[in-house]
Amino acid sequence: MVEVNQPVDGDAQTLEMLVNMGPQHPSTHGVFRMVLWVDGEKVVDAEPHIGYLHRGSEKLCEGEQYHQIVTLFDRLDYISNFNNELVYCRAVEKLMGLEIPERAEYVRVILCELNRIASHLLFLGTFGLDAGAMTPVMFTFRGRERIQAVFEAISGARMMHNYFRVGGVKEDLPDNFEQLIGGLLPDLRGDVEESDRLLTYNEVFIARSKGIGTISASDAMEYGLTGPCLRACGIPYDVRKAEPYSVYDRFEFDVPVGIDGDSWERYYVRVEEMYQSLRIVQQALDQIPQGPVSVMGRRLIRPPVGDVYVRSENPRGEIGVYLVSDGSDKPYRVKVRPPSFCNLSALRALLKDTWLADAVVILGSLDIVLGEVDR
Repeated sequence: MVEVNQPVDGDAQTLEMLVNMGPQHPSTHGVFRMVLWVDGEKVVDAEPHIGYLHRGSEKLCEGEQYHQIVTLFDRLDYISNFNNELVYCRAVEKLMGLEIPERAEYVRVILCELNRIASHLLFLGTFGLDAGAMTPVMFTFRGRERIQAVFEAISGARMMHNYFRVGGVKEDLPDNFEQLIGGLLPDLRGDVEESDRLLTYNEVFIARSKGIGTISASDAMEYGLTGPCLRACGIPYDVRKAEPYSVYDRFEFDVPVGIDGDSWERYYVRVEEMYQSLRIVQQALDQIPQGPVSVMGRRLIRPPVGDVYVRSENPRGEIGVYLVSDGSDKPYRVKVRPPSFCNLSALRALLKDTWLADAVVILGSLDIVLGEVDR
């Protein structure tokens, strides 16, 4: 479709072309569609379209018993399975007033931070592809595969783990866990450092991402950005620090921040976060106590009548769960505050007046997962 504007300078005319990007385009990171109005190579306006992956997950929760809903949260942001399981279980536990065994808390933190590293490694590789670099994804998938193998050994599944339970975790760590994790952390650090050296200060990558898709701190807060997208603007907001949950207050770690809020800094904040997650995992392994890993057993879950809101920090930002109980074994209402959906709200502003070639980089820098956007 071509839209013709009013004549300028006699017979001369300006043309704006409407370009559909997605939902089948591989660089839209899932079934996402952008309608771009372009003047030559310049993006004049953009309109995001979502809903191609809508499954009604929040409504489905109302028909499932509390322990069955963990699998639905696995399938929201399918790159952050453990982090999503955690926030839901914490919501039910808060409603019930449950105190979780210390060992279970440490197991949860270890798995969530490894999940954060796996998610960021996937982002680093695919963002390199968005910018035209094909080699980094080979390195990052190697590191991610190491983590997936450990996840499979612990939960029985590479993804969709269904391992966290209301009151703790499904079962204790396997007998060979120390052997698994002992070789994992040094190798992971090497993978992160190698990928960092390969891409971060590559002059072509910097030219493709530095100064591209810039957003100010005030605008980022207005749009509701959280996670690396917000911290890249210089705001050190991390739920693990702002409102510590589980046993995060027992660990020393920093909150990486950027300055300019551009695509490169959104990338580099995630690189630095991987180093911090490695610090947290090592401290958790040093401190983890012996003991039980669950307080619930196989009892039917019936929280008292009431409602709660619980939030945590997943790899894409702040994820929140609003849970309403009517006293039965199924929730009356489950509502998710999704980080990818909120971060995506700024896309139109980020794309205006940029080059068409930069649209892919800007979208990739937000690191969205459509299963969580559409729900």
